[in-house]
Amino acid sequence: MKLRIAVTLAALAVAGAAIAQPPGGGQAPSPEMQAARQAMMQACSSDMKTLCDGKTGREAMMCLRDSADKISAPCKDAMSKMPRRPPAPAGQ
Repeated sequence: MKLRIAVTLAALAVAGAAIAQPPGGGQAPSPEMQAARQAMMQACSSDMKTLCDGKTGREAMMCLRDSADKISAPCKDAMSKMPRRPPAPAGQ
């Protein structure tokens, strides 16, 4: 009986941890990352329209990086200020 209770509690703890994860399964961006993304989106909006039209999210960021020799100076500056996301802990 005690084993059954322990197993049930462990299952509930794992389920609760899974529900508490942010959408997408990753870590929520820090306030610094959110501010840097917003600044980059403003500085790079015209570059996005001309070089990466129709792309969004990661695909748009990769497009800007691939077009680094063509983007404007303010966009390059904003991209250089983007904080690097720390690697995910092992096992995730």
